[in-house]
Amino acid sequence: MIRIFLSPSGGLINLILGTQTDFLTLSGAFRTIYISTGIWQDAGWGTIIYLATLSSVDKSLYEAAKVDGASMFQRILNIDVPALIPMAVIQLIMSAGGLMNIGFEKVWLLQTDLNKATSDVIAVYVYEQGIENAKYSYSTAVGLFNTLVNIVLLIIVNKIASKASDVSFV
Repeated sequence: MIRIFLSPSGGLINLILGTQTDFLTLSGAFRTIYISTGIWQDAGWGTIIYLATLSSVDKSLYEAAKVDGASMFQRILNIDVPALIPMAVIQLIMSAGGLMNIGFEKVWLLQTDLNKATSDVIAVYVYEQGIENAKYSYSTAVGLFNTLVNIVLLIIVNKIASKASDVSFV
């Protein structure tokens, strides 16, 4: 779908902009494409998680706030935000665990020779070294180092989250 939307001949983005630019060949556009498509992919799941969290808030809190004369902004600030904070912290901890694991599949599928300087990530490097260059031990070591960095980041974020709020995984 990304390739269809970004197609220089008839892609949705080029139709909107009135251009015929092949964005996948622009090295500077790769990060923007990758981040925006990641947001697009994860928005649905995030919406489900946060709506489920908000649906568990006791309705009597909203009624009491209305009776006390709280505005909509005050109800959001004093009821919704405190209810969402534990779930947001859990989502932060989960995201930190995969911070170094940029999705191999999407990068591999969107990578071209023209954007390779910007789109090279550790997962693609490990694949190229292990499969294409047959440096199995080297690519295993790089992959293991990446995993260790992920574990350290996860532990650090978990400790910070447990000190900042009452939410942690340990």
